[in-house]
Amino acid sequence: MTQRALIVVAEGVDDLQTVTLIDVLRQSEVEVLVASIENRRMLTCARGTRLTADAMLLDVLAQSFDLIVLPGGETGAQHMAASQPLQQRVQQQAKAGSFYAAIGESPAIALNAWGLLRQRKMTCHNDVSQHLSGCNFVDQPVVVDGNCITAQHSAAAIGFALTLVELLEGKVMRGQVAHLLGC
Repeated sequence: MTQRALIVVAEGVDDLQTVTLIDVLRQSEVEVLVASIENRRMLTCARGTRLTADAMLLDVLAQSFDLIVLPGGETGAQHMAASQPLQQRVQQQAKAGSFYAAIGESPAIALNAWGLLRQRKMTCHNDVSQHLSGCNFVDQPVVVDGNCITAQHSAAAIGFALTLVELLEGKVMRGQVAHLLGC
C-alpha cells in the first residue's frame, strides 16, 4: 500500500528544507502532496525560490495522510501557526496516532503553540528554542518521540527526510534512497 505524505507550505518557508523533503520522500515512492495554506498555489520561499503547490490545504483537509510535515523558515512557520484549519488537521493527525513532523522553526512556533509537544522529546532551530514550554528540548539533529518527529535546521534536512522514509517505508527503502543521494 502506498504511503501518503502531506507537506504543508506557506509564504516564507525554508527553500532547502521544503525541496529536500519533497524530493527525498518522492524518491522513496511515498505519494507526496504539497499543499498551500495561502490563498494561492504559487509561493515564494524564504530565499526567493518560487514554489508551486499541488493543491490548496482547504481542498485536502478531509483526505487521509500517513504523515503531515511542516517545513521551517521563521516567516513560513508563523503563517502556519496562525492557520486554524492546519492546526485542527495536525491535531487530528496526532490524536489518531499518525505521524506528524516539523523542522527548523516550525516545531517551536507551530507545534508547540498548538500543544502538540507537551511532555515530548523534541528539537528545533536553536534560534527559536526560547518559545518552548512543556516539552523536553534535545540538542540533536533529528528527534523521534512516538508519532512526533522534529529536526533542527537545514543541515539536518536530508537526515530528517530519510528518518521519515524509514518510518513510512522501512530501513531497506531508507538505505536505497540514502545510496541514491550518496549518503
